[in-house]
Amino acid sequence: MKHTLFFITCFLFSGAVFAQADSVVAPGAMLQLVSDQFTFTEGPAVDREGNIFFTDQPNDKIWKYAADGTLSLYREKTGRSNGMYFDRKGNLISCADENDELWSIDKKGKVTVLLSSFEGKKFNGPNDLWIAPKGGIYFTDPFYPRDYWTRKKPDLEAERVYFLPKGAKEARIVEADIKKPNGIVGTPDGKYLYVSDIGSWKTYRYTIAPDGALTDKQLFCEQGSDGMTLDTHGNVYLSGRGVSVYNAAGKKIRQIPVPSGWVGNVCFGGKDRKTLLITASTTVYTLKMNAKGVE
Repeated sequence: MKHTLFFITCFLFSGAVFAQADSVVAPGAMLQLVSDQFTFTEGPAVDREGNIFFTDQPNDKIWKYAADGTLSLYREKTGRSNGMYFDRKGNLISCADENDELWSIDKKGKVTVLLSSFEGKKFNGPNDLWIAPKGGIYFTDPFYPRDYWTRKKPDLEAERVYFLPKGAKEARIVEADIKKPNGIVGTPDGKYLYVSDIGSWKTYRYTIAPDGALTDKQLFCEQGSDGMTLDTHGNVYLSGRGVSVYNAAGKKIRQIPVPSGWVGNVCFGGKDRKTLLITASTTVYTLKMNAKGVE
């Protein structure tokens, strides 16, 4: 009986207390509220020092949750940034959907527009992205009408996944057979890419070809996500109704309940990459982990 109880997962929903010996979550860890001052949080991205940057998209701001646990406003006038990711030079690459662009924000705050259209037409609204080890950018382009847009319908008929090779000026379509792509992440070795089709509530895994093309499409799990991340064991963390954790074989191994409702995205940070930051609508939480996020 004692041995059995040792492996029981426990949680108190008001504070989400977790304890499981073989869990990805640290024993006894509790969700820690960072702040509830936001309108809708999204797009967390970690830099080399373990600092996590995230967006409050309706308020057009990017915030910084430092590795030492302090919170500060990083930038205003962000182009309505949504999904973000750091490149190897330390530039913050963002899906700036105010004008449906990809931005690069350098360490001094200078903005460079990397991409603003496809074949002369505006994107639907770049949503989330991942940067491959060789520097190419994969991004999803679903259509979610914004109240700050003047247009009421998309220029492009399809919602697709695109790839912008390093140094290129034009993106190319790498996945068109999808209903509404959203969350996206790749493995650190550059071999595989995970893409959520939130429109059909599924997540797929692709093999990345040497030229950046996506091949060998496989259904990973029957769940979609708004955003996702990976740990060093190959587990995939999907956001949405809480945080769902799947192992590399696509088997669900953990559900992390979050009291604030919809979870937009997740990201590992901290100096040891064992702090999971959760952007949950108007709130942001952290959770101490056994698992370590990928670099």
